[in-house]
Amino acid sequence: MWMETFKSFLSIALELTVLFVVISFVINLLQSYVPYDKVEKYLSGKNRGLAAVFALTFAFITPFCSCSTIPVVVTMLKNKMPFSIVMIFLFSSPVLDPTIITIMGVMLGWKVTIIYTIITAVFSVIIGFALEAFGFEKSVKNVVMTGYKEESKKFDVRAALRETLGLMKSVYPYLILGAAIGAIIHGLVPMNWIAGTFGRDNWWIVPIAAIVGIPLYIRLSSMIPISQVLIAKGMALGPVMALMISSAGASLPEVVLLKSIFKKELVITFLLSVITMSTVSGFIFYLV
Repeated sequence: MWMETFKSFLSIALELTVLFVVISFVINLLQSYVPYDKVEKYLSGKNRGLAAVFALTFAFITPFCSCSTIPVVVTMLKNKMPFSIVMIFLFSSPVLDPTIITIMGVMLGWKVTIIYTIITAVFSVIIGFALEAFGFEKSVKNVVMTGYKEESKKFDVRAALRETLGLMKSVYPYLILGAAIGAIIHGLVPMNWIAGTFGRDNWWIVPIAAIVGIPLYIRLSSMIPISQVLIAKGMALGPVMALMISSAGASLPEVVLLKSIFKKELVITFLLSVITMSTVSGFIFYLV
């Protein structure tokens, strides 16, 4: 049994490594063509609909986790960008990672990935505009935080390799951790138990998964291989996606950082919004 678990780990880890290196390198090459100055201009534009689209685009081309998003958010607020557009970026950036989404497509299927991308993007826009409509802009503190510096890029293979290696140092360990957990679940956890406990009929697991995902702080990169094994073992797609979205969308370290720039009511609303987005998304996957 342990040998089978080890073989499963090697198989998952090898697949993830090849996908991660190749996809990261290609995306880093393509990012050199992104006109960041124009993106920032449209983010600050009067057309809020177009600005929302560019906020999602900016979130997609800047692969940050929930914590590293915060300095960018502060920079956007300092530059007087519309509050709703900043919030759209805050919610969408951790869950719309081009590398991880591509890996998700390969491992979980493109139908699941497309639905995931649409749901997270739409919810980010709705929540962003709703927070501004309810006047939460007043809950932003006057603080200064450093840590984000936008750099101009040129098409450079060596630079893309350096970016890929840097990304591997920060993200790859979580991929391997996810592969290890997935292999253990695959080899040691009975399929009947997972299917019976977390199967399709147990709808109540969706909101629980959405709540549990935040304190767990399982990065999206770790959740991909775990999700693949859980689904193969019989766990329903709804709670898997709820757990995935909530763990990527918010974390305890991020909440601590948010408390330094947001007042308490906005931090609480942020957490409730992530839980709501995760829960509703999970039920949508049930229907699909």
